Amino acid sequence: MTTLLLARHGQSDWNAERRWQGHADRPLTERGWAQARALADRLAEVELDAIYSSDLRRTRDTAAVVAESQGLEVHELPKLREVDVGSWSGLTREEARVQFPEAYERWRSGRQGWTDGETYEEMAERVLEAVWEIVRAHDGGRVLIVSHGGPVRAIHATALGMDVHEYRRMRPVEPNARLSAVCVEDSRLTRLCPAPEIAGLLAEEEARRAEEAVRPPSPAG
Repeated sequence: MTTLLLARHGQSDWNAERRWQGHADRPLTERGWAQARALADRLAEVELDAIYSSDLRRTRDTAAVVAESQGLEVHELPKLREVDVGSWSGLTREEARVQFPEAYERWRSGRQGWTDGETYEEMAERVLEAVWEIVRAHDGGRVLIVSHGGPVRAIHATALGMDVHEYRRMRPVEPNARLSAVCVEDSRLTRLCPAPEIAGLLAEEEARRAEEAVRPPSPAG
């Protein structure tokens, strides 16, 4: 069984301003750096075989903090990037609502908003290509993937056998630096059957996630 630990990056400056980021290469805030250090602390007793991130700095820097504590390097994969939100990149929720009212309401209902950039299905396809590359390279291992809200939810959806939009409507928020996990059994993604040393860790993460899931959807980032 291959275990994939998943984490969204720490808070970026545009996360703090609630702006869509997509492929924009935004830096971590001080809070984001603190979240990265806290993530490293949570994983201190978990032996990892490898760490991967997207090539955007907010994920790369988050992953680097964990990698330093583990004595590992960060492998960057552009396929792990957030969904490309096209012309919505840099917009706040209010700006998107004013400029693209119909599209904004589609997005709020859990469907596709922007009409340029990339669809969630396209994003999910490339992210899963990256996941299977990682699994082939670390069969039977334990790997941390630091990515973005959209890719993490796409992986969750696949493990649950759900459509990415259906999962987005069920769980609209993926908190910064929050851990989750899936495993690979019989060449398919499944919900995690956790190893003993991470079971408690993930239980705590799920409790925090449940508290934050009542928040309204956040822009892609």
